[in-house]
Amino acid sequence: MKGPDDDRPSGPHSDMSGSARDIVQAGSVSGGVHFHGDPGRSGDGPRPRQLPGDIRTFVNRTAELSELNAILTGDDGDHRVISVCVIAGTAGSGKTSLALRWAHEVDDRFPDGQLYINLRGYDPGEPVTAHDALRRFLAALGVAPERVPADTDDAAALFRSLLADRRMLVLLDNAGSVAQVRPLLPGNSRCLVVVTSRGRLSGLAVHDSAHRITLGTLPEPEAVALLRAVTAGFRPDDDDAKLAELARLCARLPLALRIAAERAATHPLMGLDELIGDLRDESALWDALDIGDEEEAGAVRSVFSWSYRALPPDAARLFRLLGLHPGPEFGIPAAATLADLTVRRARHLLDVLTGAHLVEQTAPDRFEFHDLLRAYAAGQARHDEAVEEQKEALRRLLDWYLHTADAAQSHIGPAEELVRPDPPGEGVTPLTFADYDQAVDWSEREHVNFLPAVRAAEQGGFDRHAWQLPAVLWNAQVPSTMVNDWPVMGEIGIMAARRLGDRAAEAALLDNLGYAHTHFHRLTESLESQSAALAIRRESGDRRGEAISHNALGLTQLRQRRLDDAEAHLAQAVAVFGELEESYWLAISQSNLAEVHHGQGKLNEAHEEVRQSLAAHRRLDDPQSVANALHILGAVQLALGEQGDALRSAAEAVEIALELRDHVEEGYFLLGLGDAQQALGHFGDALTSYQRSATLHRRQGSRSREAHAWHGAGETYRRMGRHDEAADFHRRAAAVHRELGDPWNEAVTLDGLAEALVPDRPDEARRHWAEALRLLAGYDDPRAVWTRERVEGRIAAIG
Repeated sequence: MKGPDDDRPSGPHSDMSGSARDIVQAGSVSGGVHFHGDPGRSGDGPRPRQLPGDIRTFVNRTAELSELNAILTGDDGDHRVISVCVIAGTAGSGKTSLALRWAHEVDDRFPDGQLYINLRGYDPGEPVTAHDALRRFLAALGVAPERVPADTDDAAALFRSLLADRRMLVLLDNAGSVAQVRPLLPGNSRCLVVVTSRGRLSGLAVHDSAHRITLGTLPEPEAVALLRAVTAGFRPDDDDAKLAELARLCARLPLALRIAAERAATHPLMGLDELIGDLRDESALWDALDIGDEEEAGAVRSVFSWSYRALPPDAARLFRLLGLHPGPEFGIPAAATLADLTVRRARHLLDVLTGAHLVEQTAPDRFEFHDLLRAYAAGQARHDEAVEEQKEALRRLLDWYLHTADAAQSHIGPAEELVRPDPPGEGVTPLTFADYDQAVDWSEREHVNFLPAVRAAEQGGFDRHAWQLPAVLWNAQVPSTMVNDWPVMGEIGIMAARRLGDRAAEAALLDNLGYAHTHFHRLTESLESQSAALAIRRESGDRRGEAISHNALGLTQLRQRRLDDAEAHLAQAVAVFGELEESYWLAISQSNLAEVHHGQGKLNEAHEEVRQSLAAHRRLDDPQSVANALHILGAVQLALGEQGDALRSAAEAVEIALELRDHVEEGYFLLGLGDAQQALGHFGDALTSYQRSATLHRRQGSRSREAHAWHGAGETYRRMGRHDEAADFHRRAAAVHRELGDPWNEAVTLDGLAEALVPDRPDEARRHWAEALRLLAGYDDPRAVWTRERVEGRIAAIG
């Protein structure tokens, strides 16, 4: 939303602030409000059961299973000698199968449950980051998504805290590096972490006392036993010697053995000699696979090729085209689009590929590749599909994402400045959505594929998709996740727009990039992007676009508390939008101008402007903008002493954000709600609001707003007479504002700190007030003048 995104001071006295940790520990507040324990747990919390199913045809690996069992030796229920175990081995050696079999066997030793994640350390695409893994684990442990800290170290600390008194098994599959793993270690010897990796991960052995088991290829008897287990009931009379020959051709690697056995099982009347001959003659054409040992790589390539060539033509074509999908997973509609199939036909062919062990089904309509098979499929596409066919398949897929995202943005951001792409090309049937929730569900499910799709558009030379996808996704992504990935997409889009010479597209993306920078308090970068957008729009004579840029620049300067400059930009935007009869943008810029006038202390002007804006937004039926106007109105009402009205306005704003599942705005609006509750003396409610606001903003990476929530908690504790807790919150908030180069908010927070200290430590309070005066010297607006005079009076009062 192109509305206010400022970090202005809030509350009856000064600004906001946040907790000494991730949450406000209010203890016992008058009225019986309590906050105890961890931010995400309720009672004992959930018992996660995340292990994938056991491998039905798993056989042998008896020596390795015994070695894993030995890890539990000496475990008396309170202490474990080894708490990290690495299962290392070449690709396809069965690391995951071994880990899952053992985990299921010892499940009863871990009464608090299991956590599992595929870290995708060797996938062709992006690996799972430690923070993303922590986010998923914390959600499984009962932490609401909005309460997951944005900082990896903080999220890891919360994870360790939640597991401190638990006895759990954590399986980290396909780790690519120690850096991926270390933040996921519980730090509790009663928990056990099992890591699978192609690498040795020696750092875990050196620094974390990890035990390592290295898997080689299967011994011949075990390889033969695996072949028999898969083909049991289909080929009971196969000769052991011939099975041993088949196993050798598979390099005795479990992945290759299972695929070969599945082929044998589905051809029960074909003699084993014929199957072996086919496999022996299979040429190793595919250089895309690299699993280390060349002999093993050649065997795996041969088995893959052998199985691939046995597929029906339509299934083989779908398999290789899926290798062009840029993301880590895919749904049936995306698969159908890649291969220009109906959804029903794609579903059937995916069943064929799943039965052949060439893709894995992860949910009713979601699939993924083993990393080796994905590389092989991509190689097959390059080999068997003409270059133009590959480009056309990718074009269809990008079109599908673009136009499905367009359908989503019509629900998620209907009143925004929406880019409307050209009609989709032939063979593309994008999804449609009945309502807002359906659109958000799709966006959440596909979010993992958005950035890979934009990168694929850039690398494939689809410059129009490379700029339109970020532009559409700006409004089609779930508000709670949008900003984190978007700057990278935005930069790609800007470069594509420049290559095309599309100045209007470049300006629109620069405008959005400025908002993204503002979210992370990178205000210099924000002004640069928005000024560049304004220059382009002036060059082209786009008066409406110029007004949009003035609105954006006004908001950024509001964040910097350059209130006169902000007022000038926003007044110009209001005038142009009024002249052009742009009712939506006029209401937006009026709300923002009201925010500036509130900051300047021009309360009557602000009150009139925001009421007009609110009425316009209600007529336009734009709930996001209605909520934002209500938030501003609440702040103005609070400043005018209308506390009850302020509480009602703030509460309605928060309620709308909850209905929209917009955690970004929810966190922001909770600051206003906390201020109103604090002013009314509802201290327990205020602390609850600031607590949730702080955790929401931490998840979003908005350190400035998190510090505002801390300040609000500090002000509340001070009014409760709990000065030490108030001072702790204020100190932390002031440190963040100082680090971010925000002198106004640092000064206001130091003022709050001094007020908390003055009853018991007046000398220290005097020093903080003196520093606040120094910081305030650069501001001359009425509120700044009033604050300086009040601080000078407080210093004089204590002598």
